[in-house]
Amino acid sequence: MKLGDALDRTVRCYPDKTALVTDSGRSFTYAELDERATRLANALTERVGAGRSAVLAINHVSAIESMFAGNKRGRATVQLSYRATVGELVEMAETADAEALVFDDANADEALELLDRGSFDAAIHAGDRDIDHKDVEAYEAVLAESSTEPVDADGDECAVLYTSGTTSVPKAVPFDQEQLWYGAIQGIMEHGFDETDVALCTSPWYHMVTTDAWLYPHFVAGATVVLHSEYDPEEALELIEEHNVTGLLAVPTQLKTLNDVQREAETPYDTDSLSYIRTGGAIVTENLVEETHEHLSEQVYNTYGMTEAGPDLTFAHPSAQEEHPGTIGKEAFSWEIRVVESVPLSEEPDPEATVDAGERGEIIARGPGMSTGYIDNPEAEQKSFFDGWLRTRDVARIDEEGYLYIVDRVDNMIVSGGENIYPAEVERVLGNHPDVAEACVVGQDDEQWGQVVTAVVVTEEGEEISEDELTEYCLQHDGLADFKRPREYAITDEALPRSDTGTILRDQLIETYFS
Repeated sequence: MKLGDALDRTVRCYPDKTALVTDSGRSFTYAELDERATRLANALTERVGAGRSAVLAINHVSAIESMFAGNKRGRATVQLSYRATVGELVEMAETADAEALVFDDANADEALELLDRGSFDAAIHAGDRDIDHKDVEAYEAVLAESSTEPVDADGDECAVLYTSGTTSVPKAVPFDQEQLWYGAIQGIMEHGFDETDVALCTSPWYHMVTTDAWLYPHFVAGATVVLHSEYDPEEALELIEEHNVTGLLAVPTQLKTLNDVQREAETPYDTDSLSYIRTGGAIVTENLVEETHEHLSEQVYNTYGMTEAGPDLTFAHPSAQEEHPGTIGKEAFSWEIRVVESVPLSEEPDPEATVDAGERGEIIARGPGMSTGYIDNPEAEQKSFFDGWLRTRDVARIDEEGYLYIVDRVDNMIVSGGENIYPAEVERVLGNHPDVAEACVVGQDDEQWGQVVTAVVVTEEGEEISEDELTEYCLQHDGLADFKRPREYAITDEALPRSDTGTILRDQLIETYFS
């Protein structure tokens, strides 16, 4: 089934139901959202024919309407990151062959620079700023002048999304409507979304997890989405309380800030309506889950995925985490996952070389919702896609009951004294110390050992901790072998640098503390 057909079904079933609420107070029924998206689709077709349209915006109604319009046109919505540099945006737009640009007030300066560099043939500004540029049209005026006649789609594209780009320019990942329909339905199956739900969207809309694990599933189910322009923990909690939000998507760092606000508030915000919290993208410690149970909701779902795979590869129901703390769960509904013997990045894993329970290996996966490659990047594509399989580069352990536990990235592995050490397992131990807010472990070159384990530790607010205390804690922890413990620490009260999906920017961290 095509995602556009599924969205049309929602409009037919729930035309008068509220589809979207913005944090500025605007609201749109499904019928209104559908009409506005039809007008936008026709306007884009008039201006760039069958060309793709890019969007550069924070969580704004124009981004949501662009997603709907792209499905109507059968042309991919190119989902640009508002945290990328202008140079990166130029390359991202060129790689995806985007011809039109929709942008908001928050990104107007960057958008105008992109236009002046000749990146787009047409541009539509959605916002209140006074934009004086000959190539820019006003969004609401464009919609008002456009047709409401059904769009004659001649393709089945849905979106071009981008990898996180923590070590290089983000790679462009194309998806068609059937691939992302699988993802949307998978999200509905995992959480049981239905038309009575109210979901808060506070993470950046353009990321895969927000797009296909959150927005599309709720729209396909006929639920209401509350759009939070940019993440702020107090504002997010206000919206949860005001709209009786039932669902929250938040990476671990966001969960921590939400818990902190609740803990410190004289009168905590009412979050009793929350019936599901979806997290992932970084280590989810037992402490974080326990704190979230206390301050937000007991229904915390841990998930694991990557842009190339759609919304997620695995998920762990809250009940599964009680007996299997730290697990990312089992394979999601539309996926086949194998944990196979790890090989260098220059080689292809053997899908038949699966590891036994208790052992470690690399996760590979295949399913109908995965992308089939990158746009104009054959070298990277060859490293990630092989024989119908997707190589994740993530190392996992599998237990006797089939539950998976992320150990680390293949390329993060530290080799010290001939022993393989994965930073994530050390970070998990450090992260459970009561005075530690978060930790990152890296390998530093050493003449004697090859590499030594080194950790950057962020203390909880107002707390102090010494290297000796951390060393003793690791020595007494029965889950960490002595050869894996850090031999050097950098202790700070500054948060670790992260991408907006929660991935630690290790190169930046090493440069800051160990250069």
